[in-house]
Amino acid sequence: MSRQDRFHTKNEEPLEDWLLSYADMITLLMAFFVMLAAISKVDANLYERVQSGMAKDVGNRNSARPIETIRKELAQAISAAKGGDDAVDVGTDERGVVLNLDANAMFKPGSAEVRPEIVAVVKGISETLNNERFSTYRIEVQGHTDDIPVKTAQYPSNFDLAAARALAAMRMLGSYGLPEQRMLMSSFGQYAPRAPNHRDDGTPLPLNQSLNRRVSIHVYPH
Repeated sequence: MSRQDRFHTKNEEPLEDWLLSYADMITLLMAFFVMLAAISKVDANLYERVQSGMAKDVGNRNSARPIETIRKELAQAISAAKGGDDAVDVGTDERGVVLNLDANAMFKPGSAEVRPEIVAVVKGISETLNNERFSTYRIEVQGHTDDIPVKTAQYPSNFDLAAARALAAMRMLGSYGLPEQRMLMSSFGQYAPRAPNHRDDGTPLPLNQSLNRRVSIHVYPH
C-alpha cells in the first residue's frame, strides 16, 4: 500500500450505519403509540404534549400545541376582564381546555339570572373562542350544583337549576358571536362535584359546596 493510500484510508468518514437502526427504532415507537391510540381513549392534551416533545427531541423542531394556545389566550382574556380571575379558573383535562365559572359570581342565589358583573368575562371568552383559528373546536357548556336540594316552582330539582344556568351561559356566549352549532349543553346537577360536599360524618363543607356550584365550559377538538 502506498503512502497516499494509507493517508486516504485514515481520513475516511466514519460509517453511520447506526442511523438506520435508530430510524427503525423511532418508526417502531411511533407505530406503537399509534396502536395504543387506536385501542384506547385518546387524551388529546397528553397526545399534544407527547407529539410536541417528540418533535423537539427527535426532529429538533417546535410543534404547534393548539390546546395550550387556547388555554393561554382564554386565561389572558379572563384576566383582562374586571374580576375575571376571581370568577373563573382555567385548566385542562383529557379532552382539552376547561373553564369553571363560579355560579356565585355568575348568578343570583337560587336562580339563573345572570349578574351584570360577569358580562365582560363571558364576552371575552366568546370572542376568544370565536377566533377563526379555533373554529374546529367544540364548546360544551355544563351546569353543576352542590347537593343542597333545590325545590321551587321554577326549579323543581338541582337538575333543573343546573340546566337553566347552563342554558343562560350558552345563550350569553351566542349573543357575543359564538355560533350555536359549535355548542352543546348538559346538566349534571349535584352528581359531578369537584370536591366532596360533606365530611365522612355528614358535616357540610361550605367551601367545597361553593366550588361545586359552577358552569363548566369544555373546549375540545371536534
